[in-house]
Amino acid sequence: MLLGPHEVDLFEDARARLEAIAYRLLGSANDAEDAVQDTFLRWQAADREQVRTPEAWLTRVLTNLCLNHLTSARARRETYIGQWLPEPVLTGDRMLGPADTIEQRESVSMAVLMLLERLSPHERAVYVLREAFGYSHAEIAEIVNLTEPNCQQIYRRAKQHLSTGRSRTEVDRATAHRIAAEFLAATAGGEIEPLVGMLTDDATGIADGGGVLPARRTSIGGALAVARYLRGLFRPTEHKRGWVGGSPALYAGVVNGDPAILAQVDDRLVGVIMLESTPDGITAVHIHANPGKLDRLSRAWAVAEHNEPLLEAW
Repeated sequence: MLLGPHEVDLFEDARARLEAIAYRLLGSANDAEDAVQDTFLRWQAADREQVRTPEAWLTRVLTNLCLNHLTSARARRETYIGQWLPEPVLTGDRMLGPADTIEQRESVSMAVLMLLERLSPHERAVYVLREAFGYSHAEIAEIVNLTEPNCQQIYRRAKQHLSTGRSRTEVDRATAHRIAAEFLAATAGGEIEPLVGMLTDDATGIADGGGVLPARRTSIGGALAVARYLRGLFRPTEHKRGWVGGSPALYAGVVNGDPAILAQVDDRLVGVIMLESTPDGITAVHIHANPGKLDRLSRAWAVAEHNEPLLEAW
């Protein structure tokens, strides 16, 4: 069935919210875009005269597409080469969705997106719809085809799984720039102690190259071990520059609400290092080098305002 202008507008008005829901559910901007496009195709094919509340209908279709995708995604991640990290998204991108509350902002942090991977698909859907978008349990029950008491129980269980007891530091651009600059100086400096001092004792390091670029295939634990790994990684060589096609400029930015160092060659991003900052120090370093996960971030970065590079050429 052809869509009329009003029906197209209804979908486009909902697109940003649908993208934000799908990103939180899938941890992938590319997959979220695909899920929203599939939702559009179903909207186009539907008997829209029978749809009383388009927003609820679209949310239900999208969520169930994501639930189906999560089941197959888990199987694919079992064969993923090395460590898998959620796809980074530049802060300010509409895919990160509402950011009015602490809960909404934290729901797209790399730390929470990684914790969401531990949940079952239904736990993830109920938690995201309730915590980040404020749907009632009655609305969620209709969306995911469960009873309202069951949704309430699933939500409580999901919150327990996601409780870390650790307070995350919220940053603005100026604070993120300072943290990134200090981190880069400590990493590239002559002594290892300043870098160890920036990390918490139980800091972790995870690198995701997706089998495309060389990356450590196991996570690293402990401040000293993470610091040693980072100093080796940041030691420039022609061989490393060959991996990314040149000598990157390193910029400070904010990605998923966290301070980040973004490596740019010509007009494309070739890597992102995200720093999970807490009042006690940096508790996790997430290194994104899989080119397939940097497309949307590169497009957003190309048109975003940012400061001069921290390092002109690495």
